[in-house]
Amino acid sequence: MSSYPDLSSHGYQIVRELGHNRAGGRVTYLAVNRRSRQPVVIKQFQFASTNTSWSDYDSYQREIQVLEGLNHPGIPRYLGSFQTTAGFCMVQEYKHAPSLAVTRSFDGDEIKQIAVSVLEILIYLQNRIPAVIHRDIKPENILVDDQINVYLVDFGLARIGEGEVAMSSVAKGTLGFMPPEQLFNQHLTEASDLYGLGATLICLLTGTKSTEISQLIDEDYRINFKYLVPKLSLRWIEWLEKIVELKPKDRYANAAAALEALKPIYIVRIPEAQLNQASLELTAKKLGEKLTQTLTVNNFIPDTVLEGHWQVAPHAEDPPHNQGAHTWITLTPTHFANNQATCKITVATRKLRADTSYERTLLLHTNSLPETQAIKLKINTAPVPIKVKKLPYTSLGLLVVFATIATWVEAIAWSHIVSKSGSVGIAMAVFVAVFVAGFGGAAAATGRMSAKFISNLLSKFGIKLKMIDTAVVLLIAGTVAMFVNWFGTQFRAVDVAVAAFAAVDLVVFIAAFEGESVAESCLARGFSSFLAFSISLLATALGISLGIGFQQGLMNPLIVSAIFATGLPLSAMILYPPLERALRIANYRKVEKLLIKP
Repeated sequence: MSSYPDLSSHGYQIVRELGHNRAGGRVTYLAVNRRSRQPVVIKQFQFASTNTSWSDYDSYQREIQVLEGLNHPGIPRYLGSFQTTAGFCMVQEYKHAPSLAVTRSFDGDEIKQIAVSVLEILIYLQNRIPAVIHRDIKPENILVDDQINVYLVDFGLARIGEGEVAMSSVAKGTLGFMPPEQLFNQHLTEASDLYGLGATLICLLTGTKSTEISQLIDEDYRINFKYLVPKLSLRWIEWLEKIVELKPKDRYANAAAALEALKPIYIVRIPEAQLNQASLELTAKKLGEKLTQTLTVNNFIPDTVLEGHWQVAPHAEDPPHNQGAHTWITLTPTHFANNQATCKITVATRKLRADTSYERTLLLHTNSLPETQAIKLKINTAPVPIKVKKLPYTSLGLLVVFATIATWVEAIAWSHIVSKSGSVGIAMAVFVAVFVAGFGGAAAATGRMSAKFISNLLSKFGIKLKMIDTAVVLLIAGTVAMFVNWFGTQFRAVDVAVAAFAAVDLVVFIAAFEGESVAESCLARGFSSFLAFSISLLATALGISLGIGFQQGLMNPLIVSAIFATGLPLSAMILYPPLERALRIANYRKVEKLLIKP
């Protein structure tokens, strides 16, 4: 048969005992409402069967009076009361949460969360009119569930309003958790409950049982705990020391002020790793270049030392490597223990593909929070190491045009000379044509040396005309000669021949120097002397073929053969540089397959 009281007549069935205070005549039970099947807490005051006084009964009535006016999620609701033959019973909402007196393990942040929750309950009590002072804050009266939901219970010693306590209540409370003003029957304030909260938090942080808190109290009645919590932050320790000050004026004025001061505080005294850059980007200017960059990590938290090590985060395209070494990214030093540490990052791009962007992640593991920080690293490699060489296409085009015009004009002149000038004109024409053609070919073949030779030769004979002046004179002479020739004037045949070839000389002269320009440009752009000479010669030959074709007819089989014989090799030489580069790039790409992918 059960030894629990029979409360079925009041609609409740007791399940088990939750706790008791025999000296105070109080026993707490877990019961079930027989109608709703909801669990409740029944606190039975057995004043008739125990050595209790009416002051104890007053505390029971006071608790009911206080709870009837409270409505807060952190305070179990008052559900009612009734009287039995054994005493009075008070019914409250049941919370499935053990008290802080039960040995459990909480981390620093969870303890801070408990402190915040209790302070919020105290703020609610202190904002009531009049304010409610609990007077018995200790681990046994604070319930905390697995989700760190906090509930404040046992309002048997609570007071409504501030002031001095009655002498009969002086001893009420728990030593070690009562503030001095409550212990010595002095004026109670909103700072009074803060003392009990501070003592409770110190018990949690130091692993001290509530029944052993006296071990932390020194001869001056101060709670001495600092030496037991070396890893707590200084600000957190200062906050705890302040709310357990002996004088109420030295504590925070109320729960709201204490909560405001607590919110920004870090609980654990740990370093803080501050990076001077959140990301890095390195760009190579030449293939295979070694790139370097530095990262600085600072810790400004006093009384701490930052310790850490670097790691390159694993990547699917990187060859296998251990944590301390990477195949193409080097971090120096890998480990450090310093409040200002500089890490040198070296990237060996010779193992990477050209003209490609790589993205990797550097990981900094430290003894700070967060424990791991990620830094993005971007590497841009140099372009493919094959220079782009372009032929002087404009000069080549002009060379073909000038050679075509020169040949076409000369062909016309020859037809006139043969018909009008006889053998003397032909001899003169051949001499002039050979001289100019020889000069042009020499200029195209030897470039600047030929031009310098002609310039020295003219200076030797005292001819000081500049090239542009000579060109203007020849242009005027040729124009006059052609004009006279076309209109059938009766000059001597020799004069007609010389005048006609003066006009031809001008175009051939320009073509010769244009050929020299093509050859020089090819050499200056890195092409071989063979290609420079050949492409200039073939462009001139193509122009000659086209010029003859324009005068004799482009459908002439010999002319068609000449155009193809000069045009096809010239086209091949024009296409050779880009094709060669494409081939070299293709060969490089084959080798690149062995390199690391982005």
